[in-house]
Amino acid sequence: MKRVLIIGGYGNFGSYIARALASDPNVTLLIGGRSQRKADAFATALAATNPAEGCVVDIDEDIACRLREVDPDIVIHTTGPFQLQDHRVARAAIAAGAHYLDLADAREFVATIGELDGAARTAGVAVIAGASSVPCLTAAFIDHYRPHFSRLDRAVYGIAAAQATNRGLGTAAAILSYVGKPFTIVANGRRKRVFGWQGLHAVRYPELGLRLFGYCDVPDLELFPARYSALRELRFVAGHEVKLLHIGTWLLSWLVRLGIVKSLLPYAERLLRLSFLFDPLGSDKSGFHMFLSGVGLDGAAADVRVFMIARQVHGPNIPCIPAILLARKMASGEPITPGATPCLDLLNLDELLSAISDLDVTTTATGDGINDRWHSSDKLNANVLRRLRLSK
Repeated sequence: MKRVLIIGGYGNFGSYIARALASDPNVTLLIGGRSQRKADAFATALAATNPAEGCVVDIDEDIACRLREVDPDIVIHTTGPFQLQDHRVARAAIAAGAHYLDLADAREFVATIGELDGAARTAGVAVIAGASSVPCLTAAFIDHYRPHFSRLDRAVYGIAAAQATNRGLGTAAAILSYVGKPFTIVANGRRKRVFGWQGLHAVRYPELGLRLFGYCDVPDLELFPARYSALRELRFVAGHEVKLLHIGTWLLSWLVRLGIVKSLLPYAERLLRLSFLFDPLGSDKSGFHMFLSGVGLDGAAADVRVFMIARQVHGPNIPCIPAILLARKMASGEPITPGATPCLDLLNLDELLSAISDLDVTTTATGDGINDRWHSSDKLNANVLRRLRLSK
């Protein structure tokens, strides 16, 4: 049995991971956070197979000492924003002899995790950064459809948020940390400088309609040009569901780009509160799109269009899936190679999409000779009917 510490365990992402692992007989959960009261209350409410424990863990304090005291076998770090952090939690996990996973979406943070590879190998532990939507799920989609191309030229993709999402300050701070700030994408086969939340454009989704998007800085932009060396265009975008809110953020990005405001980060709490005023205009539906294009195996132009539609505010659960799957593998004793790496080549698309089968999510992919569909709610509805029958 493995002791699994979730840092931020009663937060939005941490709580979903905890609930998913609570029934695993190989896991004893340690719910870590700044409040002992909140950690204890959440641990008790889990009613886990092996009783969960609450504990105070503050990453801004002496985290190395604290991890030695808590003595976990596996550490799952969910407390963002990772754009403002270094690798001190991962280093502390290595020093404590624990495997480490995080949900980081910060470009430099994930791309430089390999700096800890030697220490992790010496300690015999795995250190995996970005066990989340980016770069894990996005790479899994590209890898799944890459064999349909003799040359993959273009990968353009993004996330369409649901306004009803239970947004936290950490998520808001992560986005605002790069709004209006410069970073690079790949365009026309070379690096191009762009600015966060600019590049305003629209994508029409099935079921969701027209959604607005702007440039976002993610680990993929650093990792994928070497991984998929033929790419001539690579960009990641994101957008608010409510168009007025999205345009407002786009306008604020110009204040940063023009140097009128150094950063929107100091205003994160106020802007987050303001965003909730738009909730009546939104819905519980979010989405993901990925457009791949290049040269097919027959030498002709080829493309693949992927859409994920998540309902009932289930979209924010998807970023947790890679960490859940990897934690289960670690806890079961499945061999895992020691070392420090971004979360690439560890999970395939079938594993990831199978793991969201209890969520109300539909995934489709179309292209020449491709008409794939994963409809998670089919199983979800079957489970609901089964429970209703058993309750009679």
